[in-house]
Amino acid sequence: MQQNIDVNSDTFQVELEKTWKFVEKVNKQFGFVQNPEEEVNEGVAMGLARNKLIYNKRYCPCFIVQGETEEERKAADNRICPCKPALEKEIPEDGVCHCGIFCTPEYAEQKSKENSMEEAAHTHSRGLTTQEAEMLVNKEQLDGDELEALLEARELGMVKFSLIDVRELMEYKMGHIKGTDELLPTTQFYDWVNKIVERKDENIILYCHTGSRSYQVQQILKSNGMKHIGNLYRGIISFTGEIVRG
Repeated sequence: MQQNIDVNSDTFQVELEKTWKFVEKVNKQFGFVQNPEEEVNEGVAMGLARNKLIYNKRYCPCFIVQGETEEERKAADNRICPCKPALEKEIPEDGVCHCGIFCTPEYAEQKSKENSMEEAAHTHSRGLTTQEAEMLVNKEQLDGDELEALLEARELGMVKFSLIDVRELMEYKMGHIKGTDELLPTTQFYDWVNKIVERKDENIILYCHTGSRSYQVQQILKSNGMKHIGNLYRGIISFTGEIVRG
């Protein structure tokens, strides 16, 4: 079934208003809250309103509605909002439904903090707060902006971590990130790995040229019980902060 919906039409706007009331009712019934990302909520609500107009049911907009007739759609067990998988598995386990519009209060609070942290790290609109720095240093895969923000926070005494270059000495001398604490080349991996594994409680961030070698080292260390190992996933080539030569 294909049907064009004019989102500016009175018909759609009336249905969209009903959909928002439906969302509020679901939240109140189950103790959910809205996703802190308004674009997520708006997109899902518009999809629910569209499906209600087309199929006369608020089918989940994140999945293709299967079946040409009402009987076929019922037999296909399409998700109808709020869907059973969301109520029984996704929200209890993940704190949020597949589409993202229904969240637990705990998930929404954490997501708001993460969004604030991401904005600070990537736009440099302000420095990280101590809480944001502590959250970011526990992220497994970091980009250049995030590492730069963490280095600034470390200089201010807000967070502790060791930055380790796993490239070779020749590469290190050609240019390394200012603030690098150690050079531990992967060609000598088996000479130093046991000493690093002993530092289980320390926050460590690894980097190499493109992120491949450091990612491999990260996975090996994780398999040996280390929980606080981060990786600059695109390597030093993605880092726009200060580089030291020599």
